[in-house]
Amino acid sequence: MCGIVGFTGNTGAAPILLDGLSKLEYRGYDSAGIAVRDGEKEFEIVKAKGKLKALVEMTDHGNAVKGTCGIGHTRWATHGEPSVTNAHPHSSDDENVVAVHNGIIENFQEIKEKLTKSGYTFNSQTDTEAAVKLIDYYYKKYNLGPVDSIARAMMRIRGSYALCVMFKEYPGEIYTARKDSPMIIGVADGQTYVASDVPAILKYTRNVYYIGNREIARLSKGSVTFYNIDREEITKELTEIKWDAEAAEKGGYEHFMLKEIHEQPKVITDTINSVVKDGKIDFEHIGLNEDEMNNISQIYIVACGSAYHVGMAAQYVIESLTSLPVRVELASEFRYRKMKLVKNSLVIIISQSGETADSLAALREAKDKGIKTLGIVNVVGSSIAREADNVFYTLAGPEISVATTKAYSTQLIASYLLAIGFAKARNEISDERYQELLTEINTLPEKITKILEDKERLQWFASKVISVNDAFFIGRGIDYAIGMEGSLKMKEISYIHSEAYAAGELKHGPISLVEKGTLIIGVNTQPELYEKTVSNMVEVKSRGAYLMGLTAYGNYSMEDTADFTVYIPKTDPLFAGSLSVIPLQLLGYYVSVARGYDVDKPRNLAKSVTVE
Repeated sequence: MCGIVGFTGNTGAAPILLDGLSKLEYRGYDSAGIAVRDGEKEFEIVKAKGKLKALVEMTDHGNAVKGTCGIGHTRWATHGEPSVTNAHPHSSDDENVVAVHNGIIENFQEIKEKLTKSGYTFNSQTDTEAAVKLIDYYYKKYNLGPVDSIARAMMRIRGSYALCVMFKEYPGEIYTARKDSPMIIGVADGQTYVASDVPAILKYTRNVYYIGNREIARLSKGSVTFYNIDREEITKELTEIKWDAEAAEKGGYEHFMLKEIHEQPKVITDTINSVVKDGKIDFEHIGLNEDEMNNISQIYIVACGSAYHVGMAAQYVIESLTSLPVRVELASEFRYRKMKLVKNSLVIIISQSGETADSLAALREAKDKGIKTLGIVNVVGSSIAREADNVFYTLAGPEISVATTKAYSTQLIASYLLAIGFAKARNEISDERYQELLTEINTLPEKITKILEDKERLQWFASKVISVNDAFFIGRGIDYAIGMEGSLKMKEISYIHSEAYAAGELKHGPISLVEKGTLIIGVNTQPELYEKTVSNMVEVKSRGAYLMGLTAYGNYSMEDTADFTVYIPKTDPLFAGSLSVIPLQLLGYYVSVARGYDVDKPRNLAKSVTVE
């Protein structure tokens, strides 16, 4: 949710912290703060409400805050309203301990009550302040140093957390710990960096350590020492991040979202090429072989948000190509369901970050029940990637905009490839059909490029609908699944109330909401369902709806029904979602821009939902 950056080295820390936080502002932007120390001098803590810009101006881009060791945080509020008081860093009463925190501490009230009785005072409404003062309490009670005090606090705290902690008596050092919230550490040129996500330190190093669950790290200039919860020193392997620094920059685009929309042809090609070799799908590096694919009797796809919409589309594709039944579950519901999972089933967890709290919990639930798991994730070394039995990495690169586009599209491509791979391994499609599908999937990037070349028409249409109060996306089959994603794009960045409905359900309630001027987007790319969906579109138009039709080239009769028609290139109907989602992404983007909103940082949302 929130963003953390830390640095210790031989140069000014504050500018590095602010630069790193700017790369993580998509993770939280209610308030921000830094704590910097110059040698053995006192901590200098500066905090500001609102977006990071306020903190940058307050500190003269960091130049007004001296010191070579520091930690920073950009906040997305969970406990306590956005304010300077609730902003991180937080400190113990005497500033013996200063820390920043991501996650949620579930028993913070209990800890707070205990510490209050021990003489501590609390100024904020945050759970973080309780953690900081608990560490200080153990540090002073047992006098065994930072690692011991953090370990004791970790054993007392319930919930999820990533912590960066500084101690008055240990200048030049930062201590980190995590449980179920991401944290990476980089070392380069005698300097050490820590952050909650890769983009924050990509500019400085691509060699990182992943600190494991319930582990602690001691950071000093150019070195890192790791410990387990029992305070025993452990070793870690360095991982090289393949992303380059430019991938996390805007590259001349007005917004990250627009840049990432335009990156989709490339990242889809990269994801295809990662598993298609010499005209064949090769899942060897994923860890799936034909025997395993033949033995699977049921697939569960578990995800949140846009990744859940990928699962909805994937369900239609997998069930069309194989005899496998597929269930798509919201991770936040799946983890609390008491259902019996089918023996020899496969649970596919889809998550861009690989750290989504509910999805990670669902993965662990499946593993506890002895069910094979496969993660479709974008971030190498993330928790889901490490814990799943098998991993299919999407090659979307860093996605900065809160509203996902390219990560969604690569997840969709990954699901197609899994469907084709399963169908071939189980002898449920012919060799001819197999080659036909692979040939067609390789045409998708070029066809997306063609759609992007015509984006000005969508910009014009967006300018005509910016004043609507309600929008409804309708479709059948795969088109319904894509409509769900289009609706989410509209509501999350333009703040227009938007819903997606299976077109056949209109007369079961939703049509009562249609009135003059209501915006309806009819997604209609499936040939066998085309006429039925057109009939539904006629029904809403007769009730005054303003109608946009989205269909494939050749279906020109759509213009007789819709007020505005968008065409996508023809492709196999199973893959049409990869093309039809592009105009919907652009529509959401242009409506948001026209309404004057911050496209990359929609209100109340953060990129990675790492807490419940």
